[in-house]
Amino acid sequence: QVQLVESGGGLVQAGGSLRLSCAASGRTFTYAMGWFRQAPGKEREFVAVISRGGSNTNYADSVKGRFTVSRDSTKNTLYLQMNTLKPEATTVYYCPADRLFGDWAQRTSGFDAWGQGPLVAVSS
Repeated sequence: QVQLVESGGGLVQAGGSLRLSCAASGRTFTYAMGWFRQAPGKEREFVAVISRGGSNTNYADSVKGRFTVSRDSTKNTLYLQMNTLKPEATTVYYCPADRLFGDWAQRTSGFDAWGQGPLVAVSS
């Protein structure tokens, strides 16, 4: 069984930075891991994904050049560094994991494991 515990989040000003983390347990070394987010009244949105070895990444067009996804194998932890943040309402970030790296942007369900918790709001 894979379990994911997320931390980070908070209220920041536009243009600022925030770093989210997702601590994993279980056999996550065989999993791709990434991030989704969901604002109130909206569908879950893909943000970023990183392969199990950390050599490949993919990002939503809306965050390219501003966000960086990474993972630390020694800590079994996933990170999302968010820079140059744009104004947004309170948004929940999720940390899914899956055996497959591809096709993350085309689905919002069917992942092997989910984690949630960090709330992010960016003031103008």
